[in-house]
Amino acid sequence: MGQSRPKLRAKKRIALVAHDNKKKDLLEWVRFNRQTLQQHELMATGTTGRLVQEEVGLSVERFMSGPLGGDQQIGARIAEGGIDVMVFFWDPPQAQPHDPDVKALLRIAVVWNLPIACNRATADFLISSPLLSEPYERQQTTYEEYLSRDV
Repeated sequence: MGQSRPKLRAKKRIALVAHDNKKKDLLEWVRFNRQTLQQHELMATGTTGRLVQEEVGLSVERFMSGPLGGDQQIGARIAEGGIDVMVFFWDPPQAQPHDPDVKALLRIAVVWNLPIACNRATADFLISSPLLSEPYERQQTTYEEYLSRDV
C-alpha cells in the first residue's frame, strides 16, 4: 500500500473527547493548556464541548454526544481529513454503552495515522511537542491496493 504525506498546517484541528468519569480530568488539562489550545481549532463531542465552552471559555465546534453519534461524527471527520489531532480521555475500566463506537473511533484514528492521546501523560507530551504548532507532513497509507482489489 502506498504512502502519502498530507500536509498539516501550523494551526491544528484538535478533537476533544472524554468519557463521563474522565471529563473532570480533561477539563483540568484543557484549563492548564488554555493558552496553547486557543491557538488551534477545537472540536468536541456534545457534553465535553459544552463544558469546555462554559468552564474554560474556549470556542469549540460541537458534535452530538458520544453515545448519540458524536464518536461516529468525529470518526467521519478524521476519515475526511478534517481533524489533525485527537485527545480522548477514555475510561477503560468502565463499560460504555457505546463501546463499539469508541472502538471504531480509536481504530479510524490509527488507520489514518492521527496523533492521539488517550491519557494525561500522553496529552502532555503531545501538546508540548514543537510539531503541534508547526506545519507537519504526516505519513499516511493511501490504501490504494485495498481500494482497487477484486471483490
